[in-house]
Amino acid sequence: MTGMSPLFHRKPARPQPSEHSENHLVTLIRKPGCHLCDDAQLVVEKVCAELGVPWEGKDITEDRQLHDQYWEQIPVVLVDGRQHTFWRVNEERLRKALTDQYK
Repeated sequence: MTGMSPLFHRKPARPQPSEHSENHLVTLIRKPGCHLCDDAQLVVEKVCAELGVPWEGKDITEDRQLHDQYWEQIPVVLVDGRQHTFWRVNEERLRKALTDQYK
């Protein structure tokens, strides 16, 4: 009797990192106690983990320049240093920005 078909030995499919994912950096600009910021961070963490893209968080209360530039828009998401979105983060739009050639 032969073993099980290789079909049964397959691992579940996982999203593969984009060939360009290592070239991206996502920055989440936020402040403490902001529920929209918490929601945005969940989306950023999820998408970046799936795609293997690094991300960083910055607190506007610790950076005067960020505060002056973004205080009315937080949370703000930057992709490669350029503003991608603010207030609400759309998971599919962020994923698309990270898997397409971002221009």
